[in-house]
Amino acid sequence: MTKAKIAISLDEPLLRQIDSHVDGSIIRSRSQAIEYFLQKGLQEQSIKTVVLLLKGEHQHTSLSSLHKRSLILEQLHFFYSHGIKQAYIVTQHTKESVKLYSEVQQSILPAEIIEAPVKGNAQALLAVKDKLSNQDFIVMSGDVYNHFDLHQMEKKHMQQDKLATMGLMSINEPSRFGNAILDGDLIIDFQEKPKHISSHVGNAGIYLLKPEVFALFDEHTTSLENHLFPKIAKIKQLVGFFTHGEYVHAA
Repeated sequence: MTKAKIAISLDEPLLRQIDSHVDGSIIRSRSQAIEYFLQKGLQEQSIKTVVLLLKGEHQHTSLSSLHKRSLILEQLHFFYSHGIKQAYIVTQHTKESVKLYSEVQQSILPAEIIEAPVKGNAQALLAVKDKLSNQDFIVMSGDVYNHFDLHQMEKKHMQQDKLATMGLMSINEPSRFGNAILDGDLIIDFQEKPKHISSHVGNAGIYLLKPEVFALFDEHTTSLENHLFPKIAKIKQLVGFFTHGEYVHAA
C-alpha cells in the first residue's frame, strides 16, 4: 500500500502519550502509532462481537468446571473483560441444551444461543452471518480456553488489515492441531492435523475475521480449518498472532 508523507503539528503532551504506545513489537515507530490511533478513531467501534462454535457433542465439556466456573462462563467472562459486548453461541440441540441455556443465563456478557442443525464449523458460522453486520468479529472454538492479551491481537489485526488473524501457539505434538507455516507475520500455508509435520506452530482456536471473509464460502466450505483457512493463506490474507497465554483444549 502506497503511503504519503505529511507534516503535522501536535501538542507535546499528546505526542508523549502517542510515544508511550510504541512497544517495538506491534507498534514499532511514532508514525505507526499515529496511523494506528487515527485508524482506530475513524472506525465506528472496535471489535465487539464474538461467536463461539460449540459442537453439540461438546456441550457437556462446556459445562465442566474450570477455575471454579464452567468453561462456557470462563470463556464469556474473558471476552467481557476485553470489551466484547455480544456473544453468539452456535450449537446443536442435545439433551444437555437445557443445562447450557441455564448456565449461559448467568453470564455477565449478553449471550444468545443459536441452534443450527448444520455439519461443520464453517456452516455453523455461516448460520449467524446476518447477525455480524459490517464489523470485524471474533470466532473461537467452544471447547477451547485461551487466556491472553486479546487487545494485542486486535491491534495486530487492525494494523495488518487482512481478512483473518489466527491465534497461534508453539506445540510439541503438531499432528493433533492445525499446522501453520509462517513467512514473517503471514501464514502462507495451513493444514489441519497433517500426516507430515511442517512446523511446530499450531492453531490456538481463536480467530479475528473481517465480514468480507464470507465471500470465500461456497457449497464445499464446511470446515474452517480444512477448507477456509488454507484458501485464505493461499491468497496471503491470513495473519498469525502468538497468544502466549494459558491454553486448555477441554474436549
